[in-house]
Amino acid sequence: MTAPVRLLIVDDHPVVRDGLRGMFAGDPGFEVVGEAADGAEALTMVARHRPDVVLMDLRMPGMDGVTAIGRLVAAGSPVKVLVLTTYDTDADVLPAIEAGATGYLLKDAPRDELVRAVRAAARGESVLSPSVAGRLMGRLRTPRQPAEEPLSQRELEVLTLVARGSSNREAAARLFISEATVKTHLLHVYAKLGVNDRAAAVAAAYDRGLLTPGGR
Repeated sequence: MTAPVRLLIVDDHPVVRDGLRGMFAGDPGFEVVGEAADGAEALTMVARHRPDVVLMDLRMPGMDGVTAIGRLVAAGSPVKVLVLTTYDTDADVLPAIEAGATGYLLKDAPRDELVRAVRAAARGESVLSPSVAGRLMGRLRTPRQPAEEPLSQRELEVLTLVARGSSNREAAARLFISEATVKTHLLHVYAKLGVNDRAAAVAAAYDRGLLTPGGR
């Protein structure tokens, strides 16, 4: 029998935590190992209970969700963080994904969708609500001019590894960042280079002298 997904719920509203606990506690496929009211408490609870997935709110008093996600990634924690919030603006979505969130859902998501998302996150799969996915695709379809915004050092490192044939997972391991962060860097690269996929990004980078054959 498959072991239940160990889940930590992080939200500053007790009513929300109670509702989520009730939702998952009745499902034998999940075990709610704890709750936290802010990011700092979440870090303590992750270290103590070692959950598989953290359901993380973003805007909380004290340490916010993005900061907590970044701390977990920096510490090398294997836990997967699924953001669950009411906010879907670029100012909320992009920092969370860049920090290393595995997925991003809104609190109005149906119960079945949330359950599927937590299971997917436990498997390491990225999960995005439709509105969030639409925002990211919108950034690809309206690329900024590369002259106005050159590639960052980390974006260039990711693109170099992609040019050498590395998968997102392999690039993440080489750079000691999450796979979700690699994907976000690639989205930024595509937007800045005005392309839509990995092969085109590599070709454009060689064409513009950002990469050189055999270069490091």
